[in-house]
Amino acid sequence: MRLMIAEDSTLLREGLVRLLVEEGHDVLGAYGDADALLAQLPSRRPDVVVLDIRMPPTHTDEGLRAALTVRERWPDVGVLVLSQHIERNYAAKLLASNVERVGYLLKDRVAQVEEFLDALDRVHAGGAAIDPEVVRQLVVRTTHSDPLTRLTPRERTVLEALAQGHTNAAIAQKLHISQSSVEKNLNAIFDKLDLTHTTGYSRRILAVLRYLES
Repeated sequence: MRLMIAEDSTLLREGLVRLLVEEGHDVLGAYGDADALLAQLPSRRPDVVVLDIRMPPTHTDEGLRAALTVRERWPDVGVLVLSQHIERNYAAKLLASNVERVGYLLKDRVAQVEEFLDALDRVHAGGAAIDPEVVRQLVVRTTHSDPLTRLTPRERTVLEALAQGHTNAAIAQKLHISQSSVEKNLNAIFDKLDLTHTTGYSRRILAVLRYLES
């Protein structure tokens, strides 16, 4: 795939470039700040951009704002955001509209090369890739008044895998259950989250967003 990177850490930026090139991908540009990436994106039109959330000049949310700009102006370009820590509000903003062609990973996940590359593939294919630790912490934050507390342990596990961006087939393989069992659990989840009257892929998106809104 064709990629662009914005990461202010020279070591991580160069490491990403080397890894991606070795995997056969085309890195169109690697920059130390988000503005430089946005300036070059219209002419280079990558398949996916990889951005750090905190970059110069303020090291607050420059990367996040750039990611939101990419999603608004170039919706066909995938966005994979990297964060040093779990930042729940930032994740919610990134996923507010939909969870297609979007990923949110902790930087530690980059060291787990296969997981990082799998996340890139999912974003490139039009899906989502949400860091498992982000999902787990969101589950822990639920309260007794939250509809997520109505889910069984198996349903929570299935929803956690769904929130990470896996397809039904991938969830079945990951949890060592049948696809029909996955579908049964998802239907129960949609019912308990009051999503039974919503059709299509949007139910999957709304189920994931329930984590971020809880």
